[in-house]
Amino acid sequence: MSRINNNVSSLIAQRVLSQNNKGMSKTLERLSTGLRVNRGSDDPAGLIASEKLRSEKTKISSALGNAERAEQVANIAEGGLQEISTLLTEVQSLVGQSASEGGLSTEEKEANQQQIDAILGAIDQIANTTSFQGTKLLNGNFDFKVESVAATVADFQINGAKIADGSSVAVQAIVTASAQHGGLFLSAGAAALNLTDADSRFTIEIAGTKGSRQFSFASGTALTDMRSAINNFKSVTGVSAAVNGTGLMLKSEGYGSAEFVSVDVIDDGGQAGGVHVLSSNNENSIRTAAVSAFSAVTAAIRDEGQDVGVIINGINARGKGTTATVANDALDLSITFTNSAASTLATVNALTITDGGAKFNIGPTVDIGNQVRLGLGNVAARKLGTEATGFLDALGSGKTANVVDGNLDSAQKIVDSAIDKVASLRGRIGAFQKFTVGAAINALGIALENTTSAESLIRDTDFAKETANLTRAQILVNASTSAVGMATQSSQSVLSLL
Repeated sequence: MSRINNNVSSLIAQRVLSQNNKGMSKTLERLSTGLRVNRGSDDPAGLIASEKLRSEKTKISSALGNAERAEQVANIAEGGLQEISTLLTEVQSLVGQSASEGGLSTEEKEANQQQIDAILGAIDQIANTTSFQGTKLLNGNFDFKVESVAATVADFQINGAKIADGSSVAVQAIVTASAQHGGLFLSAGAAALNLTDADSRFTIEIAGTKGSRQFSFASGTALTDMRSAINNFKSVTGVSAAVNGTGLMLKSEGYGSAEFVSVDVIDDGGQAGGVHVLSSNNENSIRTAAVSAFSAVTAAIRDEGQDVGVIINGINARGKGTTATVANDALDLSITFTNSAASTLATVNALTITDGGAKFNIGPTVDIGNQVRLGLGNVAARKLGTEATGFLDALGSGKTANVVDGNLDSAQKIVDSAIDKVASLRGRIGAFQKFTVGAAINALGIALENTTSAESLIRDTDFAKETANLTRAQILVNASTSAVGMATQSSQSVLSLL
């Protein structure tokens, strides 16, 4: 059929040319932007998935930056503590030197004291100036805040806790096993020794965690005198004695499985009685069945103490003496109970943690599960030490543990506890860096790689594929253009009929 008013062939060719031009434009857009999905019409489902993945990438990147920042904060805090540790070692040396009174003049002691005073000032300065972007790290700013501390809690250390915003964490401790001394009971049957041979001696060797000592007593020696003799050397043996009825109760100075009392009978002298082991449930109860007659003791009889057994917030705590420790992602703390509380099976509402700690969000989502808190206590001289031993500022001039005329035995114990506290804090910071932050950085890095790969697979251009599409589109455009021209010319054939 030949007609001129409507050139259908041209219309078809024009429509196909328009489609081919759009296809080539789309391919050129993908090649120029590097993205397969530039708008929702390109791939609606792919756009939704890729936008979610982009959001996830942003979250992961922020968390990775937070973790790296946390590591920097920990590095600065640990650097300050390292210098304090060096200064404490120097104090320890000065205390040791000052203890040798026979070889030191008063002027030398005073010079040592001046050095200690300067060191105490330097420690306070480090505690007050160690900071990150103006935020002080070692002056107690990042210590945990507590309230309602029970009277039965002698001391506590909070290292970490997960606390939801606006809430608090109540710490409840259930004492399931009592802390006990190492202990033995020497039964004499009377208030004084009664040896069968008046010229013989009752000789025993008593040992504890600090050392051992041999004691010899004559017939007729009162138990009170034996007690005094043994207690005179408790700083040597670590064992103290108390009269209990017609015998002596020997106990280690400290509580826990690391403490012990050992008794070896060198010469019984014909003394009646024996060595009793104490009850495993009650250190003040004597197991009458577990007795070795003095004449039958051929090797030292030893009894070890028992660590306190505690459940803290549903978690079995690790006991050491009268101290219980839990360490998990939700709660990391240690509680030292008073001697009576550690020896009594009961429930103790120990304390409530209300806030505090250096809080870092090291996960992709902002919630308590991805938040960690690092407790950084005050390391000023007045805070280094323990309630039991005293604090480092006691070594200052004119105070009880100064090296000129103070108690040097107490001074050394204070410095030891201060060194332990700083070393423990440095260890916790190191563990936080290596395992908490380090593991988070590694995991977040892997997650970022995988998320980026998934997002790229959906959204990025496959250049090999699009280059082939471009070549095809160019050929089709050229062919369509030629077809339009041919369709336009075909109507001119009507003239030959006229």
